[in-house]
Formats: sequence, C-alpha cells, structure tokens
Amino acid sequence: MINDFIYDIPVRIYFGRDQLKHLGAELKKYGTRVLMTYGGGSIKKMGLYDRVVKETKEAGLELFELSGIEPNPRIDSVRKGAKMCKEHHIDVLLAVGGGSTIDATKIMAAGACVDHDPWDFLDLSKRVPIERALPIVSILTLSATGSEMDTAAVISNPETNDKIGRLDDILSHLFEVYFNMDQDLYMLDCFMEGLMKTVIRYTPIAMREPDNYEARANLMWASSWAINGFVNGGKRKAWSCHPMEHELSAFYDITHGLGLAILTPRWMEYCLDETTVSKYVQFGTNVFGIDPTLPPMDIARQAIDKLSDFLFNTLQLKRTFPEVGIDRTHFGVMAKKAVSGGTLPGFKPLQQADVERIFEMCMTA
Repeated sequence: MINDFIYDIPVRIYFGRDQLKHLGAELKKYGTRVLMTYGGGSIKKMGLYDRVVKETKEAGLELFELSGIEPNPRIDSVRKGAKMCKEHHIDVLLAVGGGSTIDATKIMAAGACVDHDPWDFLDLSKRVPIERALPIVSILTLSATGSEMDTAAVISNPETNDKIGRLDDILSHLFEVYFNMDQDLYMLDCFMEGLMKTVIRYTPIAMREPDNYEARANLMWASSWAINGFVNGGKRKAWSCHPMEHELSAFYDITHGLGLAILTPRWMEYCLDETTVSKYVQFGTNVFGIDPTLPPMDIARQAIDKLSDFLFNTLQLKRTFPEVGIDRTHFGVMAKKAVSGGTLPGFKPLQQADVERIFEMCMTA
C-alpha cells in the first residue's frame, strides 16, 4: 500500500546567470536590517562578497556580518548569530555559502526569537519545538546538501561530541530514500535514478572544467531536489548512513560528504541479502546500465563496485577511515549513539553491533 503524504515547500528560487540583481528587492520585503553569514572567506576571493555588499547598499539596507561559520557548523557560531540578531534588531538573515552556512543560519533565525539556548532545539533530551524564526534568504555557492531548499539543519556541539539534525552528498541523500523496500510511487524511483545519473555524468565534468556552466547548473539543481522532500513520497523508513556519519564528524570533525562516501558502499554491502537484492538490481540496471540478464546477486555486487569506483577513483575521495584520521577508539560509543541505544529501523534494521561491523569494514580498502 502506498502511504499518504503532504508536500509543502514554499521556497522561491532564482536560478541562472545574474540572478543577484534580485537580492536587494527580496531582502527588502522583510525589512532593512540584514545579518549576512558566511564561512572562511572564499566569497571574498571569488568577488561574491563585494557584489552582495553592492546590491544591499543600493537597496538602502543596513548590513551586519557574521563570518567564520565552520564546515561542520558549531553551536557556538549559532549562539553568536542569534545574539547578534537580538542586539541589532535584525529583520532578515542572508546566508552566503554552502550547506553549513545555511544550516547554521536556520538555527540562528529560530534562536533569535527565543530566550533559551538554541541548542535546546536540537538536544534530544529537550527537543524544544521551533515555533517562530526570522526570514532567511540564501545565496548558494556549493552544490551538495540541499539546505537551500529544505527544512533541515545539522549542528555540531564539541562540548558533548554530538552532531544532531533538525527536520541534513547529493547521492547520499538520494540513497537514503531510494534504498527502501516500502512500496511507493514508481515515478519517484525513476526521478531519483535520473538525479543519480545526472550526478554521475556531470561531476567528473565539473572537476575537469570548473567553469563549465552546464555541469555546475545540473549539479546545483540536482542537489536541491535530492533533499527538498519531493522524493520521499510516502516512505517511512529511517535513514541509515547519515546517523552513522553524524557520529564520525561529531568526534573527528571530518567533512560530512567524505564520511558518507566512505560509509555508503560498506553499508550497501552489509545490507545486501536475498530480501533486499531486488533494490540493488533496480539500481544497478537503471543507473549504471548493468546487464539485467545476469544473476541478481552478480548485478548487486557489480552495482556496489561501480559506485565505489565512482567515489574513490573518479572523484578520488579517501576510501578508508585511517586515511581521514579515524581509528577504532570510539566505535562502540559512536555506534550506540547512531542507533540511539536501540535499533535503527532503516533499509535493513541495524543494531549497535551491526554499526560497529560497518565501521570495521571502513578500516580497510
């Protein structure tokens, strides 16, 4: 039976060349006092910072700045932003950057409207509801997390070694939904397969030709649609790789996408059995063009191999935990937190021991 669902995404997208000309008018809809958030300064090197300042000044807006948002955004940056919003009576926040900057800005926007610590929105022991937030406008500089077009945000707290999401690359977001044995709309699987093929086709081009507009545009739009809720349909299964990776980057502060790349093929290998093989066959034949007349298990293993080849050879990503500084020290505690002390009811239900085995698989090539 296909589950019912509600899909609501009130986001206006300006997509294409020279869309920054709309920035001032969009910001002005919400007021005149703007807090711009960004990361380590790459927006200044690329000239984007100067353009943003120009557009806001020409629109008669007062601009405040918060820089230094971390790649794994930390709660201290969120607290600082929420405090600035209150002190300067900010009307609207402008996030300029990738998913980390946008994620942090979302929680700042909510934190600006309450008296309690913004971490209370994320703390699993409190989980204070978000009832109000300042408006957010974003300028996306990185195609990965889809944060520009969804309701999610993931924040790290180094004090507690927690990395928690509030509802969090392109391929990982699709895999978490696609690898699911629930019956759902056929067209959604086709849509996800099309997005996967887009990523596999255009990522190598973007790496070879950084200025290739067609490749960048396709990847940016694919990243937005990978996690804006559309592909979820009526699926109810929990995500698997993201909870595991959040523990890795909470303890070791590695890049989220890199952690997912190392984990995903091993998770797929671990979950493969006679009850799940049909999904691997669908993936392998429709996305990688594997011969559908081969035995199902052969197709499944070839699909995992082809994905690994794409991640570790084509994209040249690190393929093992030791290569990114992860050892076995925290496997037990990370696995326990990933399953919340019980069972992670994903594509294939995982308990602490299962997650520890997957972590162990990531220790060698």
